[in-house]
Amino acid sequence: MENFLKKIDYNNIPNHVAVIMDGNGRWAEKRGKLRTYGYEYAITSVKETLIASQILKIPYITLYVFSSENWKRPKKELDYLINLFTFKLESYLEEINKKNIKTIVIGNIKKFPTILQKVLLSLIETTKNNTSGTLVLALSYSSKDEILRATKNIAKKIYNKQFNIEDINYSFFQKHLYTKNLPDVDLIIRTSGEKRISNFLLWQSAYAELYFTNIFWPDFRRKDFFEAIISFQKRKRRFGKIK
Repeated sequence: MENFLKKIDYNNIPNHVAVIMDGNGRWAEKRGKLRTYGYEYAITSVKETLIASQILKIPYITLYVFSSENWKRPKKELDYLINLFTFKLESYLEEINKKNIKTIVIGNIKKFPTILQKVLLSLIETTKNNTSGTLVLALSYSSKDEILRATKNIAKKIYNKQFNIEDINYSFFQKHLYTKNLPDVDLIIRTSGEKRISNFLLWQSAYAELYFTNIFWPDFRRKDFFEAIISFQKRKRRFGKIK
């Protein structure tokens, strides 16, 4: 582990890292288990990622926990996932708070059962004044839906003459997104070998670096997170300019 840390440039730490935690079901199937088996083991990977981000003092980390498209999965799997979210979030609330991590949730959480909504709101309220880092949970999240939602809200304000069309710019639009108080993403990590971003933070990742690994999410550990950061630091980020 120390070898990885020695390779890291602490003057070039990304401000915001987002993770697409992919491969849980396939990881379980390769072991002859039900897909839900993979989700149980995914919790360790979440913990490892949070520890790694705190070691590096990364201010913001976003985890793609559950997409809007995931609602299309079989009811039995959905019921299991929702129960798992509820139980694990309740049990780790105290732990997250002890680590002084602020938690934010983005997405349409009103689609979840009331009990899970209450757990999420409690997590947000309890940790709102924490200062050692911000954990963003993307739950029932779709970037296309987020952008459409923002567009409708702006159109309504224009219709009600609260603003003029000329007032709309990048900053104005961004203030209507779920992530209005968050910085843009610097690095997206996706596990399991898939090379796409799956409707995740499309606006916020306009200039994000992409890192893909073949490791399934339940096997992802802090050393793998450090490898992603090392890869990020080797890249030249020009943002359309010439250096």
